Amino acid sequence: MAVSPGFKADLIAAIPSLRAFAVSLSQNADKADDLVQETLVKAWDKHQSFQMGTNMKAWLFTILRNEFYSQMRKRGREVQDTDGAMTARLAVHPSQQGKLDLQDFRGALEQLPEDQREAIILIGASGFSYEEAAEICGCAVGTIKSRVSRARTRLQDILKVSGEAEYGPDAISAQVMGSSVVA
Repeated sequence: MAVSPGFKADLIAAIPSLRAFAVSLSQNADKADDLVQETLVKAWDKHQSFQMGTNMKAWLFTILRNEFYSQMRKRGREVQDTDGAMTARLAVHPSQQGKLDLQDFRGALEQLPEDQREAIILIGASGFSYEEAAEICGCAVGTIKSRVSRARTRLQDILKVSGEAEYGPDAISAQVMGSSVVA
C-alpha cells in the first residue's frame, strides 16, 4: 500500500517537534536524534494503521514515547560490570595499526594511474562484476581484468606486500587476540 503525499508531508512537518520532545526525554541530542529516527521508521512502517484526519502529531509522539521507554527497559537488563571483571576478559585488536595500514593503502591507491584506480575500486571496493565495471568504464571486459591485475601488482609493489601471510594480525596482535596464527 502506497504512502499518501499528505502522510509524507505531515510526517516531515512533525520532525522538529519530535526532536524537541526527544531531547526533553533523553537529555542528549545524539540519543534524541536516534529516537526520532526510530520513530519515523516505525511510523513509516505502520503508516497503514494511521487514520487520516486524526492527530498525527499525537500518534508520532506516542510512538516516540513508547520507543524511549522500551530503550530504558532494555538498558535496565544490560549486564553491569562495575568491578571491570568482564571487561578485563575482553581482548580487542588495537586499531592504531589498522588506521596506519589504511593510510598507507590510500596513499598507494593515489599513486595508481586513474584507469587502474577506477578499475580496482569498482571491482574490489564497490563489488561490481568485471562485466558491470567494463560497462561503466565503456571498455572491454579483458581491459578491466588487465587494469585490475596491473593495479593489484602495483599496489603490492608500493606497499611491499609479498603474500597473504602479510594480511591480518601481526605476531603481537595474534597473541593478544589468543590466535594461534602468527605471521
